[in-house]
Amino acid sequence: MKRGDVVLVPFPYQDKPGEKVRPAVVVQSDAENQRLANTILAMITGNLDDAGQPTTVLVDPQTADGTGSGLKGPSLVKCYNLATVRQRRILHVIGRLSDPLLQALNQALKAALDLP
Repeated sequence: MKRGDVVLVPFPYQDKPGEKVRPAVVVQSDAENQRLANTILAMITGNLDDAGQPTTVLVDPQTADGTGSGLKGPSLVKCYNLATVRQRRILHVIGRLSDPLLQALNQALKAALDLP
């Protein structure tokens, strides 16, 4: 598993106990993914209401940049919705973000975490 991989994982709900299997993107560094049993993920949703926000990344599998993502339709990476999960809970890798989408992810993470 590497940074930028799109995975299926039981992702915790924000507002109630429990979880839902959904796609997410690995945002933790490759070195930390090898060193630790946990990884940090950003949630992916099909709800595009927040598209265009500096803390989100639009991934459209119909475009050249989104084709390798493994997603079925236009989706939004929500960099303001992060979770730490045990790597063994990840069901499988379904795709990978392209380099341009990884650059957009970096910018959205910076915005979400108020980093320079």
